[in-house]
Amino acid sequence: MTAVASCAKTGQQGQQQGQPPRLRADALRNRERIIAAARETMVEFGAEVSLDEIARRAGVGNATLYRHFADRLELIHHVTLSVMSRTADAAESALAEESDAFRALRRFVHAAVEERIGALCPLLSDGIDRDHPDLLAARERLGAAVEAVMGAARDSGQLRTDIAVGDLMVALTQLTRPLPGSACTDFEKFVHRHLQLFLDGLQAPARSELPGSAATLEDLRRRS
Repeated sequence: MTAVASCAKTGQQGQQQGQPPRLRADALRNRERIIAAARETMVEFGAEVSLDEIARRAGVGNATLYRHFADRLELIHHVTLSVMSRTADAAESALAEESDAFRALRRFVHAAVEERIGALCPLLSDGIDRDHPDLLAARERLGAAVEAVMGAARDSGQLRTDIAVGDLMVALTQLTRPLPGSACTDFEKFVHRHLQLFLDGLQAPARSELPGSAATLEDLRRRS
């Protein structure tokens, strides 16, 4: 068999096995810029922001955007994956690098609000396949990472025991959800201040008894 035939056969086998083609470094950078710009503009203007504006913000042409993402739903899908991945990264890094468990939780929570989860949550309500395997895997990783951070703080005796992952995620979502009305566009400067108040309320010993029961991620999924 000639070398050319051998290479062709190898390429065919790779395609048959469903292996996606590797992006060149410049194409990968463009893709990452588009996702970052989409996240930024969707936080500012909502999911219906012009794709032209996303391309402009990313510094690429419209043709480049459509070469990577067939339509708005595919782009939203990848923005969602990116946010979940970055948030899980923040939890894992905080747990690995901080010697104090509650300091790790603080670090993670302050990093997580920068992803503006509350502003991006509505993206999942418009035609997105919530049961897509990639989203399920990302959700599983994020849940495990947050539970590990909270578990370490709980085991150290610094986190009150009547709080679960769902409680934390609800708080992060609410604190990063844009307030209604154009007069409230600059509320971001208060987020970390109010977040610190919330974190103080999570510390053990608990200063009051909470109504209801701790919210798990499964609770949130059943009610969504």
